[in-house]
Amino acid sequence: MPKCSKSGIVGWGVYIPKYRVKADEIAAMWGFDEENTKGIWIEEKAIGNIDEDAITIGYQAAVYAIKRAGIDPLKIDAVYFGTESKPYAVKPSATVVADALGIKPSKPLADLEFACRAGAEGVRLGIVHVESGLANYVLAIGADTSQSSPGDVLEFTASSGGAAYIIGKREESVAYFEGYASYTTDTPDFWRRDGVPYPMHGEGFTGEPAYFHHIVSAAKLLMEELGLRPSDFDYAVFHQPNGKFPLRVGAMLGFPKEKVLPGVVTPYIGNTYNGSVLIGLARILEQAKPGQRILAVSFGSGAGSDAFSIVVTDKIQEAVPRAPTVDWFLKRKTYVSYGEYAKMRHLLKMYRL
Repeated sequence: MPKCSKSGIVGWGVYIPKYRVKADEIAAMWGFDEENTKGIWIEEKAIGNIDEDAITIGYQAAVYAIKRAGIDPLKIDAVYFGTESKPYAVKPSATVVADALGIKPSKPLADLEFACRAGAEGVRLGIVHVESGLANYVLAIGADTSQSSPGDVLEFTASSGGAAYIIGKREESVAYFEGYASYTTDTPDFWRRDGVPYPMHGEGFTGEPAYFHHIVSAAKLLMEELGLRPSDFDYAVFHQPNGKFPLRVGAMLGFPKEKVLPGVVTPYIGNTYNGSVLIGLARILEQAKPGQRILAVSFGSGAGSDAFSIVVTDKIQEAVPRAPTVDWFLKRKTYVSYGEYAKMRHLLKMYRL
């Protein structure tokens, strides 16, 4: 459970597609009642257009992250791309993004997959690279156009979006890492077999044994190792499969909702999977003050969590205006009908003789 002394966030960026479909429209299509949306606190979700995928979303988020970091892409020494919805079954996504950004070929690069946790794994690998002296800057991306079977309860939340982070040296950072902790088990709460178009979820396994157990365990491990308590943190952000779960897990850990709500974005854009906790963290960074401490905990089905303790520096305020903020993306939206949404996400396909 490493403590950190050399690494931090140098830049961050997000991208959220502008198209939205209201949860009420999905409910009306499939005959769900109002409690289905209120019970999980979801109002609407973002959907990628027909020409948007995890690669295009991750690329745009990375462009904004590099702008905020103020560095030449040639200085990036490693790239990690976390996604659950790769556009290609066999072809890496990270290579496309790295070449499009002009990052040098002589670098470690990998696609990561651990359900919704893979983007945060990229951040963790970035920390390890910088702490060990193997890299000066690492680009970590979490982006998805998450899938759900039409008519399944997952359709209320499965959405599109992503975030990117430049991990670099502490002295250059807008927020530095104090430490991280990981907690992982074999918990079959969510899966998709090869050749199956939509994922399955283990109903009762998705809550207590999976999401809540792993986030609570990782967060407690981190706080014990660093000698910190919930009262030492100004903000807490968790993976957000819906709007209610992060508030509930925060309460389980002793965080009042006032510390959790600033990072809650799922009710307005849906669950962006690998972008979820990273977009929430970005929203907190965009309003935090120097010296404030943030707890960030990811979750990926299967199942595992990474917890990070992050302290904001005085460089944060000059970095925020360099690229569009999360709140800017939340306000930039165009509503579409269920039919238009289904067409955009290829739920409807034209048959030709």
